Amino acid sequence: MKESERYSFPGIPFLIFILLLAFMGGWMFFTGLGPNHDDGSGPVSLSMLLTGLLVCGLALISLTGLYKVEPNQAAVLSLFGKYVGTVKHDGLRWNNPFFAKKKVSLRVRNFESGKLKVNELEGSPIEIASVIVWQVMDSAEAVYNVDDYESFVHIQSESALRAMATSYPYDQHEDGQLSLRSHAAEISQHLKEELQERLTDAGVEVIDARISHLAYAPEIAQAMLQRQQANAIIAARTRIVAGAVGMVEMALSELKKNAVVELDEERKAQMVSNLLVVLCGERATQPIVNTGSLY
Repeated sequence: MKESERYSFPGIPFLIFILLLAFMGGWMFFTGLGPNHDDGSGPVSLSMLLTGLLVCGLALISLTGLYKVEPNQAAVLSLFGKYVGTVKHDGLRWNNPFFAKKKVSLRVRNFESGKLKVNELEGSPIEIASVIVWQVMDSAEAVYNVDDYESFVHIQSESALRAMATSYPYDQHEDGQLSLRSHAAEISQHLKEELQERLTDAGVEVIDARISHLAYAPEIAQAMLQRQQANAIIAARTRIVAGAVGMVEMALSELKKNAVVELDEERKAQMVSNLLVVLCGERATQPIVNTGSLY
């Protein structure tokens, strides 16, 4: 069911008219209770009483047609269960007194989901939470397509977050691989699209969706920390060794190019070993100066 705008009348003029109508009905009622003007003391005027009561009843019924619409709010109108339109003009408005009116906020709202414990793509348990920013765009769909659109948004947000978390690993283990920790923008976009697909039928637009909390579950947090430290050490050692090999190659190439010294294969191997020890060692080396012959 799509939203359609319904015209509403300004409420202030109708309020004044209803008050005048009620005053006139009251005057007719009390006038009917007075003496008959023909003989000065006759019975009450039944027609005036009935007319006064009828006018007062009409004023009372008309008063129920008044309702207030605040800024960024919509009033969904229905007549005996049938949707007749939506009023978005703010202020005091008037429509058919028999219209049922349900107010729907069109303001931008946000909430933070609770911390969910799920298994990521590789099966490790993690804790994850998100912040969702949303807004009702179609008031008719929000009211009639779902039972409670606010509860629907909260439940579907948690469901979408769970589905998204199981699609990615926590950490990036390969080049170009998307992970929850290293690709926040891509993950947020995926979560937003996943959530928007679920909330479209409820007339809700997802403005933003971002992860607000991400961590390994407490029972494996220490083990995963050691794993991260090991990966960092391996990555650092790999870079150090690659740089050291390059420096050794450059040293041997420059020595040969400039004809500084001629080294046989055994001496080259010894030189390479010494340079790698110096370049790859964690501590500073203690040099030994050879004052004799090279061999």
